[in-house]
Amino acid sequence: MSIVYTIPPEWYPQEWLWVGFPHLADEWPGMLGRAQEQIAAFASAVAESGQAVRLVVRDAANRARAEALCSAAVTIEERVYGDVWLRDTGPLVVRGADGNRAARLFGFNGWGGKYLMPGDEAIGADLAASAVLSATRADWILEGGALDGDGTGLVATTEQCLLNPNRNPRLSRAELETRLARDLGYTRVLWLGDGLINDHTDGHVDNLARFVAPNRIAVPVATGADDPNAAIYADAAARARAFGVSVAEVPSPGRIEWGDVVQPASYMNFVVTTHMVVVPVFGSPHDADGVAAIAALFPGRDVVGLMADAVLAGGGGFHCASQQMPAG
Repeated sequence: MSIVYTIPPEWYPQEWLWVGFPHLADEWPGMLGRAQEQIAAFASAVAESGQAVRLVVRDAANRARAEALCSAAVTIEERVYGDVWLRDTGPLVVRGADGNRAARLFGFNGWGGKYLMPGDEAIGADLAASAVLSATRADWILEGGALDGDGTGLVATTEQCLLNPNRNPRLSRAELETRLARDLGYTRVLWLGDGLINDHTDGHVDNLARFVAPNRIAVPVATGADDPNAAIYADAAARARAFGVSVAEVPSPGRIEWGDVVQPASYMNFVVTTHMVVVPVFGSPHDADGVAAIAALFPGRDVVGLMADAVLAGGGGFHCASQQMPAG
């Protein structure tokens, strides 16, 4: 009988965390240095907590920059990649009931053809090989940030992303559900609607709603009358409850604008590691409340808020820039 492989939930013990280091000035105009500092602070916090971190850098110059910024506990590896968002371009690591791990690789088209960079199609296989994982490449397009699972076979995603014709135009909702079960062991799908306004990824779920325990999902709640995503949050919570999932409400950062452009700032882009949870914060008056609400959901871990406004300027957050290796 064949072994069924599934993705462990993010709170499952991890052997290490891959983190991507920003290196493209064009992606962070005038903010690359601060983005590097914030990613280095994130990687260092996780490494100092006692979990291994493998910080992926582009070249020798970026290695030197990372070494100057990071704790000595961080391991630095030079690899060829384009964008920094390893959650989407890195391998998705599944685990069998026997404890063996394997990598699942998917097609990648630059988030629907918007951001194509040399190296992004190959970094997943490279990381899998470096971890000595057997790898299987699926015949469809998928980014890791489009999914969030609870470890029981239940996964959340958004219609805006997974059903977007710029990803898999010939696959129906039912066919996508079949492939999620076949390739990743997800047998039940909670379909949420839209992701955050102006999210570069067409609404990845890891910026909208995150499982915090089996059948329990955290969803933001609007913190003011001008919160641009108020209706999106309410719709996500209503869909989750209708599906039979318990909802934990977390205050949103509220309206974050730069140059009159609404930014997809979200505390939901937190990262769960073996010993701690890192929450991105943005200088919002709601930062402390958001971190406290998430801390209440993870009582066995230290929970810290780290500034991530410069990382956000490049189109993502700490969760987007990282990918975990679950323990074997």
